[in-house]
Order: sequence, then C-alpha cells, then structure tokens
Amino acid sequence: MAATAAEIAEDGATRTLSSLGRLSRGLPFGRSHGRLGVSPSGRLILPWPLSQESGDPQRTAFLLRKGWTLYSVTPLYRFSRGRLKDYARLLSAAMAAERHRGLAVQVGEELDTRVALTSLPDLQGSEQDPPALLVQLSSKSQASSKNSEDKVVWSGCFCCVYGDDLSVNTPEDFTCLPLLLANGAETYTSIVGRWFQKTFDCSFRRLAISPLSLSWMVAMWAGCKVDRAASAVELVFSVPRLSHPLDISYAIHPEDAKALWDTVQKTPGEITQEEVDVFMDCLYSHFHRHFKIHLSATTLVKVSTAIAQAHCDGIVKILHSQSLFGVLMLLTELAISQIQ
Repeated sequence: MAATAAEIAEDGATRTLSSLGRLSRGLPFGRSHGRLGVSPSGRLILPWPLSQESGDPQRTAFLLRKGWTLYSVTPLYRFSRGRLKDYARLLSAAMAAERHRGLAVQVGEELDTRVALTSLPDLQGSEQDPPALLVQLSSKSQASSKNSEDKVVWSGCFCCVYGDDLSVNTPEDFTCLPLLLANGAETYTSIVGRWFQKTFDCSFRRLAISPLSLSWMVAMWAGCKVDRAASAVELVFSVPRLSHPLDISYAIHPEDAKALWDTVQKTPGEITQEEVDVFMDCLYSHFHRHFKIHLSATTLVKVSTAIAQAHCDGIVKILHSQSLFGVLMLLTELAISQIQ
C-alpha cells in the first residue's frame, strides 16, 4: 500500500519518545568506544554516509546488486597475505580432491576449477582493519574455446569494516575478518569453508538477521538521501502459526518514509532504540487503520530500500555504492556480536 508521511505520523501521534521510556535491550550495532560510539545520552552515533574517497569504486563494484549470503568467521590463525598464491594452489587441490571423493591430487596440477585469492585494501574501514580478502572460483565449460575467459562460479569476500574493537584486541598470530559474504552454490561454500577451517583453525556460522536488527536497518536506510530515483521502502512480514505460509508486503513511498523518519529523529547523525520503535509503531498504526491487521503480531522477515535489501535468513543485496561501507559496517557489527 502507498502510505503518506502525514497519515503515518497522525496514526502514531500518541506514541512519543518520552512515553516509551528506556528499553532494557541493548543497541544492536553499538560499541563502547571506537569510530562507531555511544554518546553519554545513549544515542548511537552513525558515521553516515561514509567517505570512500581513498578507495577505488571499480575494485568494490562486484559487491553491488548481487545476493550475498552472510557468515560469521572467527579469527584466522597464522594467515599470511604473502602466501596467497600458495593458498590458491592448495585450495584448488582440495577442491579437486573433493571432486574425486578423496583421491590424492598433485598440487599445481592443471585443474577444472581455478582458484584466485586477492587482497582488497579498498575495503578497509579504518587503519586498524585488515584488508579484505576476495576468494573467487572460476571454471571454463568444455564447449568454450581455449581463449575464452573463465566464468566465475563462486565468490567469497572476507572483510572487517570498522571492526576496530576486535582488530585491536586480536592476538598477533590471528587475522580478524569476521564477515564473509558468499555468492554462489552452497556446495562451493562448504568446500571453501572446510578448507579455511582446517588451514587456519577458524569456524564458520551462518549469520541470521533478527527482526530487531531489520527494524534498525529500515529506519536508518529510509532516512538516507540518495542521489537517484529511489525505489519504495518495502517491509515483508511473516504471519506465524498458519498451516500455509502467508507473507504481508507493506510498501511506503521513499520520500514519505524519509519524511516520517525526519519527524522521529531528534538529532541528525544519531539514532536511539526509542526512535526506531516510534518509527515502526507509526507504520504499524497506519497499516492497522486501513486493514485492521496488527503487524506487531507478525514477524519482520525482509526489508528493502534504495540502499540495500536484507532478509532474516542472512541474505543481503547492496544497491547503493556510496552506502557500501555503511552497510558493511553494520554487517561487521552483527558478525562480531555472534562470535564474541
């Protein structure tokens, strides 16, 4: 449905920041110190939008407009960037061994699947962050000519964007890359994950996104001004305890969503849990007024804005290049919170 800011604000007028009080649950993206800090008033200070002047947009463009599955990764033990070519050969051999069900494969032998590991300093949020690591698997079909380029069948980006706390406190022999974004078949993800776990004594875990985190994301992203025609802000809710799955889609014009957020947010550049709750309650009240459905009784499973799309299953699509670091910063926070 199309919702105007005036109607939504009117429907939620009885819900004020002072009436909500301080919630006991913590801020999902907060830190006690560092670049993303919490001020004495309890508001979360967001460095948004983040500058990317020092990076090369072309080197990070591969992250845009693709569906990425999220994983949290514990620190890598004795990982050396000077050995990336060696790691590529060993991972390639491990993949060939998997393909042959455990039969030994000589390292360096010409294999069907090519492996490339690349360091990406353009994906460092701060000086404390280690450069990101891009792993790509590519193959060439039998019908292709010898001179044709290999097709990338799987990509994985290990990164740590503004993960200052974890990076600073990580022992010297460990490399902190807590967030993995994977694009491709889960079979490849499993093979790569097993090799990394065996080689660097780390562990992988699928990173889900809670409804609370999704509500923070839609509030922040709806309040961002983009430099092009924006798509609608859409929220998808799942209705529980039904014999057949039922989802409810709720679309708001982007200008109305931003106008609503501007009326809720007290201090530009800062955000509180109360403000997020007021924003969501106003949307719920407007929906109930028209359809007599209490969305608060459902579960928020997906949000979509001009900045990015995020699903509770841990699948994210980043749509806006200038907000790339901001989105990765939030995802890094989620990954760190899961492994700490």
